[in-house]
Amino acid sequence: MKTILITGIGGLTPRSIATIIRENHPNYRIIGCDIEKKAMGFFMKGLVDEYYIAPRCDRPDYFAWLEKLVAEKAIDYAFVQPEAEIVEWGKYFEKTGRYPCPVFMGCKLLSESLRDKSIMADLLEGTEFIPKTIKVTQENPRFDEVEKNIGFPCWIRATEGTGGLGSLRLDDLSSYRSWLFINSKIPEFTVSEFLTGRHIANQMLYYNGEYVKGAALECVEYVMANTAPSHVTGNTHFGRFLNEDRINEFCDRCIKYLEKKLGIPAHGILSFDLKEDKDGNMKVTEVNIRHMAYTGVMAHVGFDLIEDTIRIMENGNADNIVRDQYHHYEKPYIFLRDVDVEPIILESEEIFDDSRTILL
Repeated sequence: MKTILITGIGGLTPRSIATIIRENHPNYRIIGCDIEKKAMGFFMKGLVDEYYIAPRCDRPDYFAWLEKLVAEKAIDYAFVQPEAEIVEWGKYFEKTGRYPCPVFMGCKLLSESLRDKSIMADLLEGTEFIPKTIKVTQENPRFDEVEKNIGFPCWIRATEGTGGLGSLRLDDLSSYRSWLFINSKIPEFTVSEFLTGRHIANQMLYYNGEYVKGAALECVEYVMANTAPSHVTGNTHFGRFLNEDRINEFCDRCIKYLEKKLGIPAHGILSFDLKEDKDGNMKVTEVNIRHMAYTGVMAHVGFDLIEDTIRIMENGNADNIVRDQYHHYEKPYIFLRDVDVEPIILESEEIFDDSRTILL
């Protein structure tokens, strides 16, 4: 029996990871922690065996608390999900030469460079991989450059965070000024050209610079879209699983470019968000340094990076991981998700064409 720590257990993705581990390894012991005492993962029956309220990862007592927990509970390895924690774990490794327990993640430089969207935009500036992008702040909104170099309509979002934080289509300078005022507590944004095509997500596994496997899906409709000004909430209501090799090939070329630029090998789970322009050309909007929210749904249709992560941490290598750089799903699966219910997976969209009607 193994004991696994999952951090940020209040979040959707950590809860999804715990659920898949329960299904695959019912005898494993799962310990969840979160900085929020009302974290949902603490109170979902059967999700975790024990839970603990953790100090914030930027507090000086965080790693002392963590080391004590690892020792007292004999934790074998961890899934670290909040990106702020991943960066702090990377810093800890650079200082001490070790992690508090075995984990599968990239180095500090890679994590810091991808977590901050403005840093990523600077690294990819002038390449095919990203839309025209500039960083703006509340103190330096760069109105003239936004209007002349990016143009309207354009897209604005916070440089850090997920779920479309601070995201909106801006149609003119007036809407830009208003949005800065409304979001005055967000210090920094990126502004980029507005992309009208599909929203694509791609989850990939790298091990010491080797691209091991990847799979893609399309985010078509969003949960509670009308509650967000951008109509993008970060949670997909309706999605399609995609068998398009060009997506994986594009993302891998982007990672290889970043490896060369930073002088480090890619390592860990990297999750892309992409948008297509009007001509169908893909552009990177963000790269998450962790499992993405769809990781559990993907596991249920044959692409299980959660189990692969476990094997890597247990074996200390990726020798037993099936190489699958261009994963193809067996059927044209789709999925439906909503608040407070488990995702539903259907074998195809043909069910929507069913012409049955209910007679009252």
